[in-house]
Amino acid sequence: MDTRDTLPPITEDDIAQFLVNTPDFFERHAELLASVQLTSPHGQRAVSLQERQAEMLREKIRHLELKAAEMIRHGHENVVIADRLQAWTLGLLRAAEPGDLPAAVAHGIEDEFQVPQAAIQLWGVADAWAEAPFAQGASAEARAFATSLVQPYCGANPGLEAVKWLARPEAAVSLALLPLRVAAGAPAFGLLVLASDDAQRFTAAMGTDFLERIAVLAAAALSRLLPQD
Repeated sequence: MDTRDTLPPITEDDIAQFLVNTPDFFERHAELLASVQLTSPHGQRAVSLQERQAEMLREKIRHLELKAAEMIRHGHENVVIADRLQAWTLGLLRAAEPGDLPAAVAHGIEDEFQVPQAAIQLWGVADAWAEAPFAQGASAEARAFATSLVQPYCGANPGLEAVKWLARPEAAVSLALLPLRVAAGAPAFGLLVLASDDAQRFTAAMGTDFLERIAVLAAAALSRLLPQD
């Protein structure tokens, strides 16, 4: 019996494994490198193995260049955001009077971060500022809502009371509502409202890490308006 009839057929995996385990194969058969023809991914023309490898290498380099460009772009964006955050924070530090801080927080966000509208209301402030406009607008329901927020609310305008604190509530299509606390888990002593006429500016799918940082910094500055022990 011819033993070739009983041997299993050679598969592509067998050939691939042989080439992997025999790295000097193409050194001993260099003429094959020039004779092997492959289909180019950029058309139906046939190309040599070396040319196909060069195309694959160029494609890999192109992807790496795009990834590097994206990383550089994100780096530039992060620098811009950091600069704006620093400028806003410096504005809070430069406020000479505690009573100027609510306006500095809101107007600074509008100016530095190009937010169309921002408003703020506080409660439980010291007697010296109890009659200030920023301490007059929040109902008990609004205060309870602020305390119930474990993170900033971002999304469409649901018609909350806080929207009425804005100069142009009718232009508030999307919102970010930031509760202000002296410490994590403490009841809110204020609510910062950011609004835009762009429905995509603040969405439920966006991350809130940066907004949480804004809320922490704003609350730290505004704590000067609270009764001091």
